[in-house]
Amino acid sequence: MSAGVSALADRFFAAVSHGDLAELDALYSPHVTVWHNYDDVDQTRVESLRLLSWLAAKAGPLRYTDVRRTVLDDGFVQQHVVELGGRCEGIRMPAMLRVFCDDRHIRRIEEYVDPAPLNARLAASAEH
Repeated sequence: MSAGVSALADRFFAAVSHGDLAELDALYSPHVTVWHNYDDVDQTRVESLRLLSWLAAKAGPLRYTDVRRTVLDDGFVQQHVVELGGRCEGIRMPAMLRVFCDDRHIRRIEEYVDPAPLNARLAASAEH
């Protein structure tokens, strides 16, 4: 199963990078939840897709660098640096995701990231 989970992870990060909502929709289980450390809220499938669409529009394309992934029995853990594009070019945000999945669908994501650099850039660009 580890090869299948790794392939799913590759597809997931490629879809996030390019704002491919159709692919993300296909990868998410019907009842997926996405939790973020910065707000301690479980997002629904619809909320997560809306946020990822917004992120792609404001800061895409995203690039994942310094990737370190460990496949587990019930998913994977990935540490990486997200490099933002668009009007957020130059921002780098270290992050870690714990993803619960099988080799076909993601059931839960727990994301640890500090969005302060992104929020500051977007606030500054809105003032101009």
